[in-house]
Amino acid sequence: MKRPRIAIPEPTLKDQAYNERSWPMYAAAVEHSGGEAVKIPLNLSPAETAKLVASCEGVLLPGSGADVDPEKYGEARIAECGEADPAREAVDELLMQDAANLHKPLLGICYGLQSWNVWRGGTLIQHLTTGVNHKPGREVREAHAISVRPGSRLAAILNAESLTVNSSHHQAIATPGDGLQIVARSREDGVIEALEGTGEQFVLAVQWHPERTFDESASKIIVESFVKAAADWQPRTIRESVAE
Repeated sequence: MKRPRIAIPEPTLKDQAYNERSWPMYAAAVEHSGGEAVKIPLNLSPAETAKLVASCEGVLLPGSGADVDPEKYGEARIAECGEADPAREAVDELLMQDAANLHKPLLGICYGLQSWNVWRGGTLIQHLTTGVNHKPGREVREAHAISVRPGSRLAAILNAESLTVNSSHHQAIATPGDGLQIVARSREDGVIEALEGTGEQFVLAVQWHPERTFDESASKIIVESFVKAAADWQPRTIRESVAE
């Protein structure tokens, strides 16, 4: 299999300790799945970022300690909504535009799911208030169960229609964006846990963190499926016809 280059932005601009702890886990999951992790710094110029992502065959949008700016989905910020990270949002937008334009495979994780959904015109729940604890943190490997929609890409990847996942979020998808469909929900409270694209392009975004439990088969196969799709990706051919 070709070793595809996977663009992974730094999770945040302001929290270097978070970056140093989390980015290597995403990179390791990609590397162990046969890909080459390409770090996208958040302090590059747009032209430099575009050049770097143009050299990649896939885009992985990682988690973050920030929250997507609610103005981007037409809402006023509530008190529980965390601080936004404009630099991360700007880089994500460049990477998402590249993936959308060229149909590159895309995997979103936690904040990455929310970022992709908002960019596609969807909305978020700014703060969850359900009976399920969705933010026990990275030390808890099995936080709650989810149900996976039969017949979905995710169900085919997992060869299963249920899964127990970790959880580190206080926001969630409210309405899916354009071209996205719900493929997993929290079993107890119905919170949306995964979206995927409606077309042929590999687009999968999950609310949990498979990179943290990459030693488990379900997490491993999610990342491996994404990396394989990136290895198989070919640039779109633009054909022009001229009337004679």
